[in-house]
Amino acid sequence: MPRVIRDTLISARDLALTAGPFILLAAVMLAGAYYFLKPTPPKRVVLATGSEQGAYAAFGKRYQEELKSHGITVVLRPTAGSRENLHLLQDPKEDVQIAFVQGGSGESQRDAAAKSGKADGEDRLDVNSLGSMFYEPLWLFYRIESAKKINREAVIRDFAQLRGMKVNFGARGSGIPGVMNRMLAANLMERDDIVRSNLDLTPAVAALLAGELDAVAIVSAPESPLVQMLIQTPGIRMFEFAQAEAYARRYRFLNAVTLPRGVVDVSRNVPPRDIELVAATASLVAREDLHPALAQLFMQAATRIHGGGGWMSRAGQFPTASNSEFPLSSDAERYYRTGPPVMQRYLPFWLANFIDRMWVALFSIMVVLIPLARVVPPVYRFRIRSRIFRWYRDLRQIEEELAQAKTSGRALLDRLDKLDGKVERIAVPLAYTDELYALRGAIAMVRDRLHAASASGSATSAE
Repeated sequence: MPRVIRDTLISARDLALTAGPFILLAAVMLAGAYYFLKPTPPKRVVLATGSEQGAYAAFGKRYQEELKSHGITVVLRPTAGSRENLHLLQDPKEDVQIAFVQGGSGESQRDAAAKSGKADGEDRLDVNSLGSMFYEPLWLFYRIESAKKINREAVIRDFAQLRGMKVNFGARGSGIPGVMNRMLAANLMERDDIVRSNLDLTPAVAALLAGELDAVAIVSAPESPLVQMLIQTPGIRMFEFAQAEAYARRYRFLNAVTLPRGVVDVSRNVPPRDIELVAATASLVAREDLHPALAQLFMQAATRIHGGGGWMSRAGQFPTASNSEFPLSSDAERYYRTGPPVMQRYLPFWLANFIDRMWVALFSIMVVLIPLARVVPPVYRFRIRSRIFRWYRDLRQIEEELAQAKTSGRALLDRLDKLDGKVERIAVPLAYTDELYALRGAIAMVRDRLHAASASGSATSAE
């Protein structure tokens, strides 16, 4: 191997040995930051929706498509509805991480816990809201034939006129029973005043069309296929909440909304006039440990899915941080305040997310390592120069023995020749060759003194 290359390799080796502890420390700190910050989100997330024919399921499929483009698999978990979703979120044994939850579900849960005597929050995981996503009106569809028994116009104008009718309150575990119970309470009605049933949405609608039920209550966004079908079904009429504002003032999770004239079908003028309704707001609710990157992706998807407006909301009205009964997630709060992270607008998601999650840790590590890095060059220089300077000790010893005449000149020359041979085999980077040549010059100087001493000793013996 050529000497220059060998010198360069030795230099690289010394540099590696010198900087090794520094590099190891940096690697440990980076690994620790990566472990605790977890910048890479999981590739799978479970979203609890609701009935397969409901709006939650329809929206869930859209979220599934949105996150698929970022390599995230959204597994949809069909459920009975909002209350079951909330239970699944708070159950540590379940893998549901995010869910649609209807406004008022948390209040219903607390009421149920109070009645059962179980402390609210016992054995439950904490959850946060990503904001309100859309309105969920209370749709009360009834048969015209059933309404004819009340008046000639076949119109139910007051909620109290439902007394004695067969009404489906929605499946247990959904948010519909909770809203309907509050409607009963507001109208001073008892549970037994209505013949209740708790069928799921699809069988309930089938029973309504077959005449087995007089009315069906549905709490869902207008995007629900069943809602859109019932609005345009002959023989079925929609209850109008003339006291919508009063209900909204009475229950904080309800809003008074208007179904505009012709919004369902402009050509057929469906509905024929503005209709007042009451509506809860559906929120995306997530466990506190939902990965921040996933929260950001869901928020961005929510803006694209719900931000365009609809039958009852204007463009840009949703998603919103208001009207949520759960604490707002810090990631959602940041999104509402500043929008998507700046780097995600220009970089691939995985890279932008990594930098966004790690930059604070990287900055902190640099603050620690930069001062330590200043130690590396002096230590490196010391390692290289120590190969040369350690031979000065042997050279100094030879010189002292020469001065004290304790050893013969021949023996000292032999030791000096061995020292010179070892020095010749020293390899140092080119930047340090001046110090190597200085050592060899010092050896030559001591050799000259030895030769001079030997010559002087020989002359003295001859005399």
